[in-house]
Amino acid sequence: MKIVPEITRKSITELINNGERPDGRALDEYRNISLETNVISKAQGSARVKIGNTQVIAGIKYQIGTPFPDTPDVGVVMTNAELLPMAAPDFEPGPPDEKSIELARVVDRCIRESEMVNLKKLCISEGKQVFMIFIDLHIIDYDGNLFDAATLAAVSALSTTKLPSFSFDDEELVISDECDVQLPMNEKALLCTFVKIGDNLVLDPSLEEEDILEARLNIGVTESGNICAMQKGGINPLSKDEIIKAVELTQEKTKELFNFLPS
Repeated sequence: MKIVPEITRKSITELINNGERPDGRALDEYRNISLETNVISKAQGSARVKIGNTQVIAGIKYQIGTPFPDTPDVGVVMTNAELLPMAAPDFEPGPPDEKSIELARVVDRCIRESEMVNLKKLCISEGKQVFMIFIDLHIIDYDGNLFDAATLAAVSALSTTKLPSFSFDDEELVISDECDVQLPMNEKALLCTFVKIGDNLVLDPSLEEEDILEARLNIGVTESGNICAMQKGGINPLSKDEIIKAVELTQEKTKELFNFLPS
């Protein structure tokens, strides 16, 4: 855990208690968001997202694999996050750490529980072969709120993903050399992240706000406004009223985020 000087902690907390933030935003306001798709030519789908100075690139690859025994007729989606050392001074090379594992799991849960990828249509031969979709998240620059940036990047990349067509010749699988079939998608979902500092909840925390958070709440919501995922972080509890407020704000604010997704 990063050590923050007490004078800095008190200054930011007092600002937020007064309904203000160090960067001048409202408590429920996102930083500037930009999104670009098809940024990796060798991937089946990709996107780069910037929220403020936080920057994430998502790439999608596929392979043909064996389905899990308990779900023989559905495809597989897996999410991995890599915190590149150049993104922040405390990111180190090596195997995934606790922060990258949590990031991958939260993004994966939002995608999986919303059922935005139609896994049934990824089945090639029941019990034998399915498409396996791998979402790779690369953190290029870290300035707070990786969760929302990574989810927006992953969903945008999935929205642009194309797979090869396939057929059978004497029961032998034949895969096309061209990826020209749109990944089968259902209703999409995105995340909103809040942190509690002092007496208030703050949307889209910057890094300096994350460093002094008391609690964190990630909420995944579908395009129709249904909650599909939720993750609590931080050591302090949140009240029922605070959670309800965060859910209501998420249902409002994700409408802005969905406008960035490719059609």
